[in-house]
Amino acid sequence: MLNPRLRTYLDNIALTTAVPISELTPQEVRAGAVVRLTPHLGDLALMASVEELYISGPTAELPIRIYRPEITKGLPAIIMFHGGGWVAGNINLNEAQHRMLAQETGCLVIAVNYQKAPEHKFPIPHNDCYFTLEWVFENAVQLGINPRRIGVGGDSAGANLAIGVALRARDTSGPKIAFQVLIYPSVDHKFDYSSMIENAEGYNLTKAGMQWYLAQYLRDERDLQNAYAIPMRAKDFKDMPPSIVLSAEFDPLRDEAEVFAERLKNDGVNVHYKLYEGMIHGFCFLLGILPESHLAYKEIGIWVRQFLEN
Repeated sequence: MLNPRLRTYLDNIALTTAVPISELTPQEVRAGAVVRLTPHLGDLALMASVEELYISGPTAELPIRIYRPEITKGLPAIIMFHGGGWVAGNINLNEAQHRMLAQETGCLVIAVNYQKAPEHKFPIPHNDCYFTLEWVFENAVQLGINPRRIGVGGDSAGANLAIGVALRARDTSGPKIAFQVLIYPSVDHKFDYSSMIENAEGYNLTKAGMQWYLAQYLRDERDLQNAYAIPMRAKDFKDMPPSIVLSAEFDPLRDEAEVFAERLKNDGVNVHYKLYEGMIHGFCFLLGILPESHLAYKEIGIWVRQFLEN
């Protein structure tokens, strides 16, 4: 059953957003995400410090924000890539999430504002994220983090980017990633999963909306075969980092996340997979109204600490 708080949330959205996402411009989608989510993001967890700076990426100066839960050298770290269908979202919108993640995991969290589609299609966002990974490893000592304890993560499209980064690092003998945190990841381009049909409309992310997002992000049919854009196209997931995979019951992406977690397990990857019943895509944003989103971050914290202990 859909969580009653989410039923109210969705009913309120329906009153103000009658136009399907596929009929909006990218600018309207971006503005709509801010309006829809901002009232429900919750309080900001206190940090020992928050630092903002720019790093020189392959094609642009990239804003990053560093959340330090405590002033200690040798901290573990998570590089986070925010969601938003590769089109919308930004590090400001994910502020409460990133602070909560730092608090619960004890990790320094590094968030990057990668460039967005459709102005910057694949592989530009992917390249921005991979460059950020390399930059963090190269500057680990200056950042006060342990280079052997650096993970990647993201929500939705951000989780897609995290997996692409991890695959590329594996394939090219790049930085050794310690773990992945993947919150309702987008991993496939198929639209015949049962959850995609059952939850096609009415639960925040729609099937048509997901099709629109992918069309903004990918250049052409060839990108559908590129595992760094569509992770399920990878031949295998051997030697991938230990992974946390979360999904939501009323999410069109639910089934592909579960199949992806199973493929990881079958290839010998240590995986914590959890389906959050009664939840929708994007529920982890709603820290201001959902106890379940707080629970998700507490459980992520437990699992990340377990990975780091091994």
